Amino acid sequence: MARPKSVLVGEVGPRDGLQIERDFIPTSTKIELIDGLIDAGVKEIEYSSFVSPRAVPQLADAAEVLAGLTRSKPVHLVALVPNAKGAERAVEAGVDELRVFVSSSESHNQKNVNRSVEDSLVGFENVLRIAHQSGTPVSGAIATSFGCPFEGDVPVEQVGRIAKRFADLGMVGVGLGDTTGMATPLLVAERCNHLKTVVPDLPITLHFHNTRGIGLANVMAGLDEGIDRYESSFAGLGGCPFAPGATGNICTEDLVFLLHELGIETGIDLEKLCAVARRVEDVVGRTLPGQVMKAGPRLQLSDMEQVATAVG
Repeated sequence: MARPKSVLVGEVGPRDGLQIERDFIPTSTKIELIDGLIDAGVKEIEYSSFVSPRAVPQLADAAEVLAGLTRSKPVHLVALVPNAKGAERAVEAGVDELRVFVSSSESHNQKNVNRSVEDSLVGFENVLRIAHQSGTPVSGAIATSFGCPFEGDVPVEQVGRIAKRFADLGMVGVGLGDTTGMATPLLVAERCNHLKTVVPDLPITLHFHNTRGIGLANVMAGLDEGIDRYESSFAGLGGCPFAPGATGNICTEDLVFLLHELGIETGIDLEKLCAVARRVEDVVGRTLPGQVMKAGPRLQLSDMEQVATAVG
């Protein structure tokens, strides 16, 4: 299949990345970072989650962040919701889209949300009811789509069954989450082809982590399958607390650099995006995995006078 000519890059750093930070990041700083992403041309941002403030204190200001954003350019703002109560809060705040999530494996779903997979799927019915009353679309994410740290390989049919339930519930898209960094190019091709058969009308988004260093190789596999929606995190920030050994998401700047070098349009200004990533490093106070924000674009040239000359 021909690679797509353009790709939608969904930024998840403000939610998936910042949620694991122990020190509370001021609301004004979160607004600054998200406004920077919008100014750089990022068109979809999973900006926060309407979880219990006691469970994730870092995201307790989800409504305040949304209200404070400038939206200087067109952007689609998505919020993760764990249940009907979260959906009610998100709808009241005015998010553009709700996102629900379930693991493909029973053990990880128990660790992640303390529920069975079936209980999670049944619970989504109330979320959809609340969302439909307000005209808010809902998408679904399937965590551990490429493998579970407790069970190992996850049958592709299990991922397909969950995606089919998403479609039957009226969701507008399905995301395959590589929560544990267990995806490989062959698994990516297998799962994408299966879902294109099972839910041909449901757009697929791929969400990779770089736990084993092949996150962008998995993107290439997805592109070869015609997938045109990917999620990533600024500076490579993030990691699932319920997946042993998990590291951050693939880095947004590195992903955008790859896509641009392949001649694939994103609508994103890479230099502005790198500036946001460097600011994220300042905010969290440590070096983050992103490479392009350190090295710069491929044709960023240096002044010869600033580089030492070999002697001898």
